[in-house]
Amino acid sequence: MSIVAIVGRPNVGKSTLFNRLIQRREAIVDAVSGVTRDRHYGKSDWNGKEFSLIDTGGYVLGSDDIFESEIDKQVELAIEEADAIIFMTDVVSGVTGMDEVVTNLLRKSSKPVFLVVNKVDSSKRTDDAVEFYSLGYEKYYTLSSINGSGTGDLLDDLVKVLPEEEEEEVTELPRFAVVGRPNAGKSSFINALVGEDRYIVTDIAGTTRDSMDTPYNRFGFEFNLVDTAGIRKKGKVKEDLEFYSVMRSIRAIEHCDVMLLVLDATRGFDGQVQNIFWLAHKNNKGVVILVNKWDLVEKDHKSVKEYERVIREQCEPFTDVPVVFISVLTKQRIFKAIETAVEVFKRRSNRIKTSVLNDTLLPLIEAYPPPAYKGKYVKIKYITQIPTAYPSFAFFANLPQYVRDPYKRFIENKLREKFDFNGVPVTVYFRKK
Repeated sequence: MSIVAIVGRPNVGKSTLFNRLIQRREAIVDAVSGVTRDRHYGKSDWNGKEFSLIDTGGYVLGSDDIFESEIDKQVELAIEEADAIIFMTDVVSGVTGMDEVVTNLLRKSSKPVFLVVNKVDSSKRTDDAVEFYSLGYEKYYTLSSINGSGTGDLLDDLVKVLPEEEEEEVTELPRFAVVGRPNAGKSSFINALVGEDRYIVTDIAGTTRDSMDTPYNRFGFEFNLVDTAGIRKKGKVKEDLEFYSVMRSIRAIEHCDVMLLVLDATRGFDGQVQNIFWLAHKNNKGVVILVNKWDLVEKDHKSVKEYERVIREQCEPFTDVPVVFISVLTKQRIFKAIETAVEVFKRRSNRIKTSVLNDTLLPLIEAYPPPAYKGKYVKIKYITQIPTAYPSFAFFANLPQYVRDPYKRFIENKLREKFDFNGVPVTVYFRKK
């Protein structure tokens, strides 16, 4: 899937446009520049073409010199990883020195760049936008990210330049992606498994540059382990490491079967780790959560239960996920982690006979039918599994449009209870009989 990055100085409306394109209020939006600290990403589509969207955010206020060096790093990372770039400016402020800095950086790239002039919500502001020709682009797009006007023209041209989806290489071996924040122990985990220093490991986050496959055979099951540390240079600051890591994680997750999400026990299941978790969920991948560096945490039975409870709270409503507490340093439970991932892969590939589905679930549905909605009663007649790479099921009913989300979650939970989909996202569709 293609990656589109939104770049530009703070307070031009990047997060507002991001929220509009992914159709969720996910990034924090504020009139004060620099409120976006973490990198946000989501999936969007236009005219049937899906792409991943990165909101590169702003920076904490500082001197002009500090800001310029930070935005240099930011745009360089976007240029390197993205397939197309949305360069946002602001008609109210006009062309600024920072806009010219970004322009000079983007000129070094062969990636397609779309110059966007935001906050254009009147004919006068449309006329004012003419000054942005001075940045040297043949075309610019005027829009208002708050009300959405003008975004259609931008997206029409954007999706035309995105690379066509290549046919995925058919590999006999499943792919298990080892994903997480920088310095959580991903490379060390793979080295411990394969019994050799396949990857360079240091205390400095950012040693591994590219995602790499390592064939591995355990429990009579062969697969590829993918290290997705994906950081470019040791000298990069923390925020740039996170941004780069996210981009590499997106590509790896979209092409894996099971994600092993490694988190640092001393840092917890924080916002960045949660973002990666939900990315895997959105892409219908199997998930195993590995709590690494457990040897550094004061442990007792209660602490394990409490730590796991907090993680599951953050995962709601997808709480049916295996959590394994490991220590790469002492090799504690690292093979248990792989055994669990193999089990999740097998569950993700599980196919249930139509007769078994109907015999098991229809009596439950009859006992607990969908609640009436607007005086309409829903009758579910038939169930079948859809032939997809992950568990998805079609429930045929007389009035599928009246089945509400709480009942869909009830059905999903029953599927998990009866057929063991631990660690696997389950998709439920209600269709017209």
